[in-house]
Amino acid sequence: MDFPHGINQPKAIRPALLEQLQQISSTCTQCGACVKDCTFLTHYGNPKSIADNYNPEQQSFLRLPFECSLCNLCTVVCPKDINPSRMFLEMRRETFDRGAADLPEHRVLRRYEKVGTSKRFTWYAFPENCDTIFFPGCALTGTRPQITLQTYALLQKTVPNLGIVLDCCTKPSHDLGDSDHFNAMFGELKGYLLDHGIKTVLTACPNCLEVFTQHGKELNTRSIYDLLNEIQQPSPEAQQVAGIISIHDPCISRCRTATQDSVRALITNMGLQIEEPSHSRQKTLCCGAGGGVGCLAPEKSEAWTQQRVDEAGEHRIVSYCASCTHTFGAHAPSSHVLDLLISPEKAMQNKMSESKPPFTYLNRLKVKKHLQRNVAAAVTRERILPSDTQMRSPILKKLAILTLLVLAFFTARSSGAMEYLDQDKLQTLIQSYGALAPIVYMLIYTIAPSLFIPGIPIAIVGGILFGPFWGVVYTITSSTLGASLAFLISRYLARDLIERRLQGSHWQQLEQRVEKSGWKMVALTRLIPLFPYNLLNYAFGLTKIKFSQYVLATFLFMLPGCIAFITFSSSLPDLLQGHISPAFKVGLALVIGVSLLPMGYKWIKRFRGQTAE
Repeated sequence: MDFPHGINQPKAIRPALLEQLQQISSTCTQCGACVKDCTFLTHYGNPKSIADNYNPEQQSFLRLPFECSLCNLCTVVCPKDINPSRMFLEMRRETFDRGAADLPEHRVLRRYEKVGTSKRFTWYAFPENCDTIFFPGCALTGTRPQITLQTYALLQKTVPNLGIVLDCCTKPSHDLGDSDHFNAMFGELKGYLLDHGIKTVLTACPNCLEVFTQHGKELNTRSIYDLLNEIQQPSPEAQQVAGIISIHDPCISRCRTATQDSVRALITNMGLQIEEPSHSRQKTLCCGAGGGVGCLAPEKSEAWTQQRVDEAGEHRIVSYCASCTHTFGAHAPSSHVLDLLISPEKAMQNKMSESKPPFTYLNRLKVKKHLQRNVAAAVTRERILPSDTQMRSPILKKLAILTLLVLAFFTARSSGAMEYLDQDKLQTLIQSYGALAPIVYMLIYTIAPSLFIPGIPIAIVGGILFGPFWGVVYTITSSTLGASLAFLISRYLARDLIERRLQGSHWQQLEQRVEKSGWKMVALTRLIPLFPYNLLNYAFGLTKIKFSQYVLATFLFMLPGCIAFITFSSSLPDLLQGHISPAFKVGLALVIGVSLLPMGYKWIKRFRGQTAE
């Protein structure tokens, strides 16, 4: 998607970026060392060519740095010791300063951070005489709530007065170039810790470690893996397990040799063998999730992920970053190092559960509730910020409703209810309700799209049971209601989750076309199946189209196909008895006519293209 327009007059480039551009332009020899293992540089060229051609007055250059993962591999392999990654971060800040960084693709990431710093999700608990806190990070708490609590208990054996902070370090804002917001948010967090006598921060998250180390120099920040290795906890003798694993160093930790050594020592002390991938330690690869690159360039993100998965071969990937582990989990067996330390046998047998959205948010609330009940704290707080008053609606209610929908989906799938998609069984079920059959039919059809249940078997039953007239009435009404329900869920309840799933170029093009054509795009996709129907309903909820326009266009332009299909299906009983009824002839003609619409649409597009040429 193009950036928002709004750059009317030439504006001077930020001094920090100008310095980076000049340094790289004069120093880079274009040797290609950094291009070799970087999908981003392979696509856009070496750092010197990018620096020489950079023009922030062009929209393409404002978007370009957001496709870099900021992993710093280019910096490590550069024989001239230049730092292209710093240049790309400054480019992001330039884009932000020019008011062109508010991208729809980044909404999920921004929302994730906003929720993490909100009153409902934050919790600070400092016992008496507390000068050290455990800062687990957002991802670990969400994906592994029990591991988080067990790790806290383990650390308390060494640090009895250990406090805990559930909050977000706001690295997403930092990486997206929003320096003012990052400095304000992290500065407030750091100030609160210092004001309450906190001197040491122990963190399980490599990203949090980097943020606190670079921007909280007044605090002593340590990785918990260094501490656990020093104190030999958990006890290696009690944690013996056999196997071979492939270790993944998070790209943010590529220069943290001590932590890399500590993690490897913890793993080998358990009896496991480590297979080092061809890219590890200082030359490790990004998992694909770094810098939010997956939001704008999912194909580049996927390429990085797959390269790392391929290097692991048949071995389990073990990382000490919860985000990396989550990313790899969709492609290969993966574990967080804390999985191995806390429950080694379960981890190696793939019996450890890793939660996914929206349950990650519920897990964070569950951890907070546990801490509120069980930590004897002299000082506590929930972070209250202006953003908390701007929440569109209570997130807990949204999550509860969304969870019910997810449970309904899996219940329908696992309980045998899906058997009723068989037309004969469904017909028998609906007929058994007698006079209430139309209501039952409409209820089933209304719920079906939200649960990704195919509508065709239901529609066929509607035509057979209720005939061409009432079949059309009941079906178009319930299908419009079902499409509207999915739209509202997407817009008001599960926006973040759905945006994360619909990141392909086709869905981005849909949003562009809706902005340009409005209800006409709804009409086109209802007449011509350009996208999967059930997903389309959710996708429209992410766009800016008015709900009233969406409902009206959906009703009017699904009506032709509904009439054709119901008229045809209502004639099937007669056809099975050897009678070709007028309804069959009309219905068949209408179905053929509707089926030819996509061909006609493609022909018109091709004709217009040739005319334009």
